[in-house]
Amino acid sequence: MMEEAGFVDVQVGPPVDTFAEAGGEGNARAFAVFGYAFLARKPG
Repeated sequence: MMEEAGFVDVQVGPPVDTFAEAGGEGNARAFAVFGYAFLARKPG
């Protein structure tokens, strides 16, 4: 999807637990939900 928006050199970081101690933590754990950092650049 990022490439379709014109980004190149797209990199995806490791999974991060972004729901620790949040209200939806139980649901996030049940569905193995993680956050991911993206790094890319848009040429020109």
